[in-house]
Amino acid sequence: MQFLFDKHNTATDITGADATQPTRRTVLKSIGGVGSGLVLGMQLPIAAKADSGAAAVIKGEAGTAIFAPNAFIRIAPNSTVTVLIKHIEFGQGPYTGLTTLVAEELDADWSQMRAQSAPANTALYKNLLFGVQGTGGSTAMANSYTQMRKAGAAARAMLVEAAAKAWSVPVDEITVSKGVIAHEGAGKTSTFGEFAEAAAKLTPPAEPFLKDPSEFVLIGTELPRLDSKAKSTGQAEFTIDADRPDMLTVLIQRPPVFGGKLKSFDDSETRKVPGVVDVKSLPRGVAVYAEGFWAAKKGRDALQVEWDESEAEIRSTAEIVADYQKSAASTGKVVATVGDAEKVLANSGKTVDAEYIFPYLAHAPMETEDCLIEATDSGAKVWAGSQFPTLDQGAVAQTLGLRPEEVELETLFAGGSFGRRATPVADIAYECATAVKAIDRKRPVKLIFTREDDIQGGFYRPMVVHRMKGAVDANGNISAWDHVIVGQSIMEGTPFERMMVDGVDPTLVEGARELPYAIPHLRVSFHKKSLAVPPLWWRSVGHTHNAYSTETFLDELFALGGKDPVEERLRLMGDKHPRLTGVLKAVAELADWGSAVPEGRARGVALHKSFKSYVAEIAEVSEGEEEGVPRVHKVWCAVDCGIAVNPDVIRAQMEGGIGYGLGHILYAGITLENGRVQQSNFDTYRSLRINEMPEVEVAIVKSAASPTGVGEPGVPPVGPAVANAWAKLNGKRVRNLPFLAIDA
Repeated sequence: MQFLFDKHNTATDITGADATQPTRRTVLKSIGGVGSGLVLGMQLPIAAKADSGAAAVIKGEAGTAIFAPNAFIRIAPNSTVTVLIKHIEFGQGPYTGLTTLVAEELDADWSQMRAQSAPANTALYKNLLFGVQGTGGSTAMANSYTQMRKAGAAARAMLVEAAAKAWSVPVDEITVSKGVIAHEGAGKTSTFGEFAEAAAKLTPPAEPFLKDPSEFVLIGTELPRLDSKAKSTGQAEFTIDADRPDMLTVLIQRPPVFGGKLKSFDDSETRKVPGVVDVKSLPRGVAVYAEGFWAAKKGRDALQVEWDESEAEIRSTAEIVADYQKSAASTGKVVATVGDAEKVLANSGKTVDAEYIFPYLAHAPMETEDCLIEATDSGAKVWAGSQFPTLDQGAVAQTLGLRPEEVELETLFAGGSFGRRATPVADIAYECATAVKAIDRKRPVKLIFTREDDIQGGFYRPMVVHRMKGAVDANGNISAWDHVIVGQSIMEGTPFERMMVDGVDPTLVEGARELPYAIPHLRVSFHKKSLAVPPLWWRSVGHTHNAYSTETFLDELFALGGKDPVEERLRLMGDKHPRLTGVLKAVAELADWGSAVPEGRARGVALHKSFKSYVAEIAEVSEGEEEGVPRVHKVWCAVDCGIAVNPDVIRAQMEGGIGYGLGHILYAGITLENGRVQQSNFDTYRSLRINEMPEVEVAIVKSAASPTGVGEPGVPPVGPAVANAWAKLNGKRVRNLPFLAIDA
């Protein structure tokens, strides 16, 4: 599926007769010359069946043959194997993980493996779970596991066949180990590179043989990350580093309120700033073009702009919350129901009522949003940390009046994202393209967001209000549960709206409507709100607020019934959720739950399933230096994410998710006053500091299931684990986040 965007940034699906399908030669040209060797690609539909056409042989820059059926794998004459990665690398590990899958089935040596980003090409590099080329939802490993293994296995089969023909021996007598092809009887050995050109003339197997997991050599080991050296030495190129001859830097002055529009501007003082080249009005504001960042920044500061706020969101946070609270007082659209919760609650003597308020949250990646576009003779070239190349490529093409295949997009490393670079409206690429168009494509343009642009520019995790009511019976068991969620839809009005069923945005109710606990009377409903404040998925999306509300409310009911939080969770799950009970038992054993806790400290537990992975966490806290904010000393974590392709990467993602989630539940929040965001940088949008990072111990539960997500599932349980520990320490239930109060 391909999407183009009109001047209002509305997506249009052009899949079908009007969608231009790239040729194999177009793809190879976008990859560039790769020298001599074997290039193997597997385009696999969701059913994960490999294509089986004859291999194509083309000429590289050196004039030698290259094999390129689809271009996932390149094998050079020196036997280095480069894997083209269809998922952006912004720290979560796809370069290493996906290359491991290829290397395993190829029987390569890790030292010969390389990785680089694949070009933008939806037909070849789509996310098999989304249908577009993109990274998100912790799907990189999940959607590529079989695909990349088959690519490696097919390459191995072709190399073996080429060797068998050259040595005149049966194929099944040839072995491959650590990148060496051998036939013991003939006393023959060879490297991959020696047979690459011969293999390029063979037909890829339709269904290459895959190893049994018991035969894995590389999968499951802690292989060193392929991107670590470049990032450690400063050789890695991020968009902020990218440069082109005669390039202009652009900063955009955007409306101070969401929904505001440009009325007029005075750029007389701006044009006096040395280095400022031009000033243009754009669909989303006023752009200042300059010879470098600081000139653009000073020029923008000198702008005098008048805005039309007649259709803007000008309410304060308190006013929006009050509106949400009114909706939360009544039952919304029901998405889950068991028994008759309303009747049981009305007749129960021991009940708990709770209201939770979750603020807007910014993503705040260390590298702010940026994009570089240069017009070319044949179209345009884009350099960006693109999380959804399909959408970004389409946005640039539509804006510049090009076809998607005329836009070459090179995905660079990105300094984090947490969802910010995955806007369904491709705002970053779109704005950069409008800036290029406004100067008639005469010079390359690099658009840069300042930290203030990032924090105040919207695309937040939505603000959400929860109303919950629960009851326990005479035996202390939970008898009824009613949960109302009020918030914005992230998917509505975007290309991803097709994933909504019966008007339900799954990102609003995920983790709340499918509780694993056997509660006899339960109802979950939601109210969908529409605001000008743009919502966006934020690391682990709806699971963040839904895990916090459900897991803390659960503990509150356990306390009312006099139940142990671990034992009662296990009882309520029974034998219906073995992987969830598995991680809960594992983390309880890891932390020695029930043992004596140091004086002045308390422990809390939470567990949650998200992105098909299972995570349980226990946090140990004490009173912190800041009033109302706990000091988190340690977090124990158990995760079941299927086959652990690289345990070191999994641990790192759990640690990172815990730190990221912890900082936001303790300190961070976006508040509005008269529609204006009050936070602007890390001094007011507080993040976790290095001295506040707790010790983290991670246990990876062994599993034979296919790999699932690890980039996000570590986030949801940490908030409720800390909150439950805090309540146990001092009896304080925190329902209005963050813990550290922020001025509304």
